Amino acid sequence: MTQPPQPPQQPPNEPPNTPPVPPAGPPSGGFGAPQDPPPGGFGLPTPPPADPYGKQPEQPPQQPAAPQDAPAGGYGAPPPAAGGYPTPPAPQPNGYGYPQAPQQGYGYPQGPAGQPGTYQQGYGYPTQPMQPQYGAPQPAGGGRKFSTQMQIIVAAAVAVVLIIGGGIIYAATGDEGGTNDASSSGATGGEAKGGEGGLAGGKEKAPANTKSKVAFQFPEPVVTDITTVAGSWVTDKAYVKSGIAEVTGYDRDKGTKLWSFPLAGDICSVSRHMSKDYKAAIVFQETKATKENKYPSCNQVGAIDLNAGKLLWSKSVTSATGGDRPIRFDEVTLSGTTVAAGGTSGGAAFNLADGASLWKPKVGADGCYDRGYAGGEALAVVRRCGTSDSPQLTVQALNPTTGAPLSSFQMPEGVDYASIVSTKPLVVAADVGDTAGDGSSISDFFSIDAATGKLIVRIPADADKYAAECGSTDVEQCSNMAVGNNRLYLPTERHDGTSEYGDTNEIVAFDLATGKLLGGRADAGDRHTLTPLRMDGTSVIAYKEGPYDKGGQVVSIDGETLKQTLLMENPSEETVREAEKRFNVGSAELLYSEGRFYMASRAVHKPSTVNPDEKRYLVVAYHTD
Repeated sequence: MTQPPQPPQQPPNEPPNTPPVPPAGPPSGGFGAPQDPPPGGFGLPTPPPADPYGKQPEQPPQQPAAPQDAPAGGYGAPPPAAGGYPTPPAPQPNGYGYPQAPQQGYGYPQGPAGQPGTYQQGYGYPTQPMQPQYGAPQPAGGGRKFSTQMQIIVAAAVAVVLIIGGGIIYAATGDEGGTNDASSSGATGGEAKGGEGGLAGGKEKAPANTKSKVAFQFPEPVVTDITTVAGSWVTDKAYVKSGIAEVTGYDRDKGTKLWSFPLAGDICSVSRHMSKDYKAAIVFQETKATKENKYPSCNQVGAIDLNAGKLLWSKSVTSATGGDRPIRFDEVTLSGTTVAAGGTSGGAAFNLADGASLWKPKVGADGCYDRGYAGGEALAVVRRCGTSDSPQLTVQALNPTTGAPLSSFQMPEGVDYASIVSTKPLVVAADVGDTAGDGSSISDFFSIDAATGKLIVRIPADADKYAAECGSTDVEQCSNMAVGNNRLYLPTERHDGTSEYGDTNEIVAFDLATGKLLGGRADAGDRHTLTPLRMDGTSVIAYKEGPYDKGGQVVSIDGETLKQTLLMENPSEETVREAEKRFNVGSAELLYSEGRFYMASRAVHKPSTVNPDEKRYLVVAYHTD
């Protein structure tokens, strides 16, 4: 028998470049003490970083080996109907009324054709049909579910069944990551409807040459402990990155320093949104850490001009309940001309231009407080009441100028924390009853009418099937998803592809008016995985992580058809691609704008004790011609 070709030897295992973000203050309220991450660095041959959801990344094994079985499902099932929440009805033969086709490989039943959705602006309580089962549980035991030959046979059988039964499926490209013919930050893109296809719905255009090259790269600053450096923005003039108690602006293409200004202490939190004239909000420590005071309070709120390169204002405020101790803020956001900061100690809002106080949330005798705010096109808050053992969360749309609630939606019981994915349309993610089980903090999405506070639809999102993620306690820290066109765009979990080595996945879309999983999908292609970064008009900008021997890509996905257009393909040279793979896609700052792609760390840590001379990078930037 002819032996299969031997893959290259597996490089030694190294950690991603981006370590866990440390606590903004002393460990309390569920935050653990900072841990020293394992060694890693630039220049060493390494495989891609480990998948944050537990599955090992694609690596070239020393011997051709059968991949592990797909993780069993069972998480994320919708809870019993209670409190008037819509409950999915019993499933139809395949959820859409089409004849059921045999499942292929990893258990992906085919849905109906990707016809343009109808946007029903009904604000009642429509029920959600059962969705096709992505990543259905597989039998226990080792070995690939289907061989390549068997997949071909099954695929042919599916085609015959669908032709006979009159069903229609969308086609998977299965290519090696090439072009599929057919705010500088944040996941939201408003409520605009889908375009006519291609790039008609966005401003990002494919260059004549999509091959990129490294524009610049900056090493990590030397620190003695894990230090937060969260904050990356792109303006029409600069790439702006926070550092150790400073903020610096760089030329977008050359990386030359344009300006820099110091802060009293380290960065604690930043707004993911910027104003139209390129201003952003930050929270930072009142002073730099010392041996006597290792965790200074994050009580300074400020606004920065990202083009002029200066701190416009900064201030602290005392609690609404009295006392002279400044409030310690956990998060900050921006909506219009309002800066809103919140946390367990209290909240406050300021005018973006001059820092004038606008309002403070009411703190009742029942212990209710504003846990945190989400900004963008509108302003919303997660308000927490009750006890720590039995909390009651309410999501409110707010008047940004006065802080007055415009509407209120009470989250169901069993929700300890909630995250706001988008404020317009209003979409909230939560782990109901701690059923997600994978650390994503998401079992369900809630599409809410911000004008009335009524639930439009509840969308179960099985953690075994979808790879979106939110911070467990943060209100505006969701990633790996995008909202636009009245749709929610989610990546599926990684799963086996047709290649002997390596995973793949897809991006799918849910209708926020009906909760239905819409037809069509964006396939990453063998040995590639797709992650949504943000909306670009009606299109989705996504990062396509490459296999161990290729660079990554940036693509634009048509929000209506889910067809892809290649915008950038990064170099495959060993040292370049290994630097790219140091950044964990789920935690790094990834920004794409006008042919430029920036990958940056949210935190830096002390040098490795195993290899103190290794190189680590704060930022790696790419651009096309």
